[in-house]
Amino acid sequence: MTHNLLGPEPTLLPERSGPEAALDAGTDPAEVAAEHPDFSEAWAALAEKSLEAGETVTAYAYARTGYHRGLDQLRRAGWKGFGPIPWSHRPNQGFLRALAVLGKAAERIGEAEEFERCRTFIADSDPAAAEATGLK
Repeated sequence: MTHNLLGPEPTLLPERSGPEAALDAGTDPAEVAAEHPDFSEAWAALAEKSLEAGETVTAYAYARTGYHRGLDQLRRAGWKGFGPIPWSHRPNQGFLRALAVLGKAAERIGEAEEFERCRTFIADSDPAAAEATGLK
């Protein structure tokens, strides 16, 4: 990933080995979210699963939760509302995945403005995230 050398440094969320390991081991994302409610990756997994099952409103709600939890963490990590959020850093992926599902669910329920905002946000954060999540 390249970024403007005069722009802000990429924001990297802190590592969360416990909940990441639980998801990697196959623990139900609902259990991980209940134990770690601020862990965006669990909310993103729930949102993706719901979207795949055609449960668009549920996916939207899970995605919005993961998105807002991620925004809180980004701000604590020094993010000022703009600048790179690299997809290559796994702790960022939960937020970016939640953002992508939020956009996809918004599109399905006819919220064109919200879809476009999410699509632009993810592309501005890291084009690799837009590619990886399919929100282009």
